[in-house]
Amino acid sequence: MTRTEKEHFISDLQQRFQKAEATLAVAFSGLSVSDATELRKRFRESGVEYRVVKNTLAKRAAEGTDAEKISEHFVGPTAVVIGYDDVVAPAKILHGFLKENAGKLEVKAGMVGGKLYSTKDVEALSKLPGLPELRGQLLGMLNTPAQSLLRLMNTPASQLAQVLKAKSEKTE
Repeated sequence: MTRTEKEHFISDLQQRFQKAEATLAVAFSGLSVSDATELRKRFRESGVEYRVVKNTLAKRAAEGTDAEKISEHFVGPTAVVIGYDDVVAPAKILHGFLKENAGKLEVKAGMVGGKLYSTKDVEALSKLPGLPELRGQLLGMLNTPAQSLLRLMNTPASQLAQVLKAKSEKTE
């Protein structure tokens, strides 16, 4: 890599760190090429980025951003997982992949909203509902009172219809 390429890489990664809502440092030493491709595919489908980085360049890119807190974990073979919208998605995808491929990856640390998280904290984060699930729960909570009100408003009308029907059947 030439000096200009390194500078470009650093500025590009720094912009990504600044936009990131969640950043994870991952050790990938036991990962095969096909496993890495599968993992990248899963991340891509969720709008999450997976990037193998050179530690010194990643540390420089992290300077002046929230990711600076995680840069101490850029040691050994390191990949960076960056989530932009849903802070839970990177942890969920990674945890699901770890269940299927035990021992091939290791989460070193995570950073969400400017706060550093340990490996156990990242695992706990993966068990939280993601953004789509939270939206669905919120819509369900908002919709329930409206359904109840509609049911209450329709009850007297349906009871009146049942009484009129019974009376008409009785007179016949």
